[in-house]
Amino acid sequence: MSQLSPKPLVVDGSAFSFGIVAARYNEVYVNGLLEDVLAGLRAAGAAEDSIVIERVPGSNELPVAAKWMVETGKFDAIIALGTVIKGGTQHDKMVADGSNYGLHRLALDSGVCVVNGVIAGNDEAQVEERCTGDMRKGPSFAQCALEMADMRRAYAGGQA
Repeated sequence: MSQLSPKPLVVDGSAFSFGIVAARYNEVYVNGLLEDVLAGLRAAGAAEDSIVIERVPGSNELPVAAKWMVETGKFDAIIALGTVIKGGTQHDKMVADGSNYGLHRLALDSGVCVVNGVIAGNDEAQVEERCTGDMRKGPSFAQCALEMADMRRAYAGGQA
């Protein structure tokens, strides 16, 4: 995995609204991501009432829930959070691939940034490291949403 992440831009998040859809499956890890995302958005000035959080059963349900949030027209960016851990069958690959495809397609079709915050690991240790350990990805998901919301506003003439 590359450690060459871009330097974060400073974005004032006070003018933006964010939808977060988070899986309940592997909840301890998803909650770690969620806590870091919320901390990142708040640190950028996002108000509590500008952040809506919805929970879904698992990562497979993230794309449709994100679609429902996009369709409201209320959000500058959506952040989808989940985890998929490899098991003894191909089910993990189906869920991770399906979620990735659905979230990506939604973003392209809607023009709203949908951050794919689904961590897929070969084992629980990889997921733990990226959700609650030393390689936490939640802050970068928040940063991505902030930067893309800012860019969208710039190109939409100040409109969400």
